[in-house]
Amino acid sequence: MEAAAPNRTRQAPGTFTSFARFVLCGGGVGLASSFGVAALASWTPWVLANAAVTVASTLLATELHARFTFGAGGRATWRQHAQSAGSATAAYAVTCVAMLLLHHLAETPGAVVEQAVYLSASAFAGVARFAVLRLVVFARHRSNGAPATARTARPATAAVARPETLGDPAALCRAA
Repeated sequence: MEAAAPNRTRQAPGTFTSFARFVLCGGGVGLASSFGVAALASWTPWVLANAAVTVASTLLATELHARFTFGAGGRATWRQHAQSAGSATAAYAVTCVAMLLLHHLAETPGAVVEQAVYLSASAFAGVARFAVLRLVVFARHRSNGAPATARTARPATAAVARPETLGDPAALCRAA
């Protein structure tokens, strides 16, 4: 006779584990993207190449983050893709500004310098993206088992003033 499997709820990984996974997934996708941008930029303007690679890599990375990094338990939703795209747009702007600034400071900086600047800007933007993805996009509030959008209601009796608080406005505020 087989014992019933216990009902296990999937716990979201801690901050350190999530960050390590974020670096592994996002960094791996980002590193591959840097080579993709460099290759594509030989045929098209760099800004267009960066945009195309950013879109493709964001879709891939959002799926990886939903399934692996933040333990969301499945595929990313359209809402998560949209929010992730917003943070990727900001990261795209950071990398574009960094590259434009580099080309303003040096006419022909060379591939190694371009890669170093691009990857540095991507790393900076990546840390900010991690915070947004963890705290907003893939946030889970499991303390009461309710969905993240539900608020915990206070009992109706909590707002009732007690006779001893009627003459004290501060106590009335605390009771409400």
